[in-house]
Amino acid sequence: MRCTFLTLAAAAALTAGAVHAEPATYAVDPTHTFATFEISHFGASVNRGRFDKKEGTVQLDRAARTGKVDLTLQINSLTTGTPPFDKHLQSAEIFDAAQFPMARFVGDKFTFDGDKVTAVSGNLTIKGKTQPVTFKANQFACYDSPMLKREVCGGDFEATIDRTAFGVDYGVQYGFPKTVRIVAQIEAIKQ
Repeated sequence: MRCTFLTLAAAAALTAGAVHAEPATYAVDPTHTFATFEISHFGASVNRGRFDKKEGTVQLDRAARTGKVDLTLQINSLTTGTPPFDKHLQSAEIFDAAQFPMARFVGDKFTFDGDKVTAVSGNLTIKGKTQPVTFKANQFACYDSPMLKREVCGGDFEATIDRTAFGVDYGVQYGFPKTVRIVAQIEAIKQ
């Protein structure tokens, strides 16, 4: 009986410690973090673009199964490989980078399967309009970086949004779809 009581007390202490664990803070690694988008071009091909300048932080408490991500993308860093197309995307007709220089995702609802993050839900802001979005993880892992000598956590996330909800309406009248697939590869270094 005493052994069972001690075992239960030890388990309760461990559980209480895990629930009250402090979240770790991670800085987004810009060399291993990319946000890209994909939109069909008349059903014949897919246009893709990438935001090259980004920054952010992640708080992660795997024991408590909680977290927060705050990622900012600079609209004027958008690149498709075709400079005239980049300028058009950044123009007032589409992203309006002059008036809305940043896009931002703040996610504070993490879904876990064991120690693995499977989804992050939060709010995405584009062109001053904010909508709820859930990014599903295709993969997620934390590892001890042999080069940095610190823990790194990251994953490959994706979501499909209705761009018109953010005021990005260009081309709908020509038959371009409203839906855009966003893929975000994120790695963040423990601070």
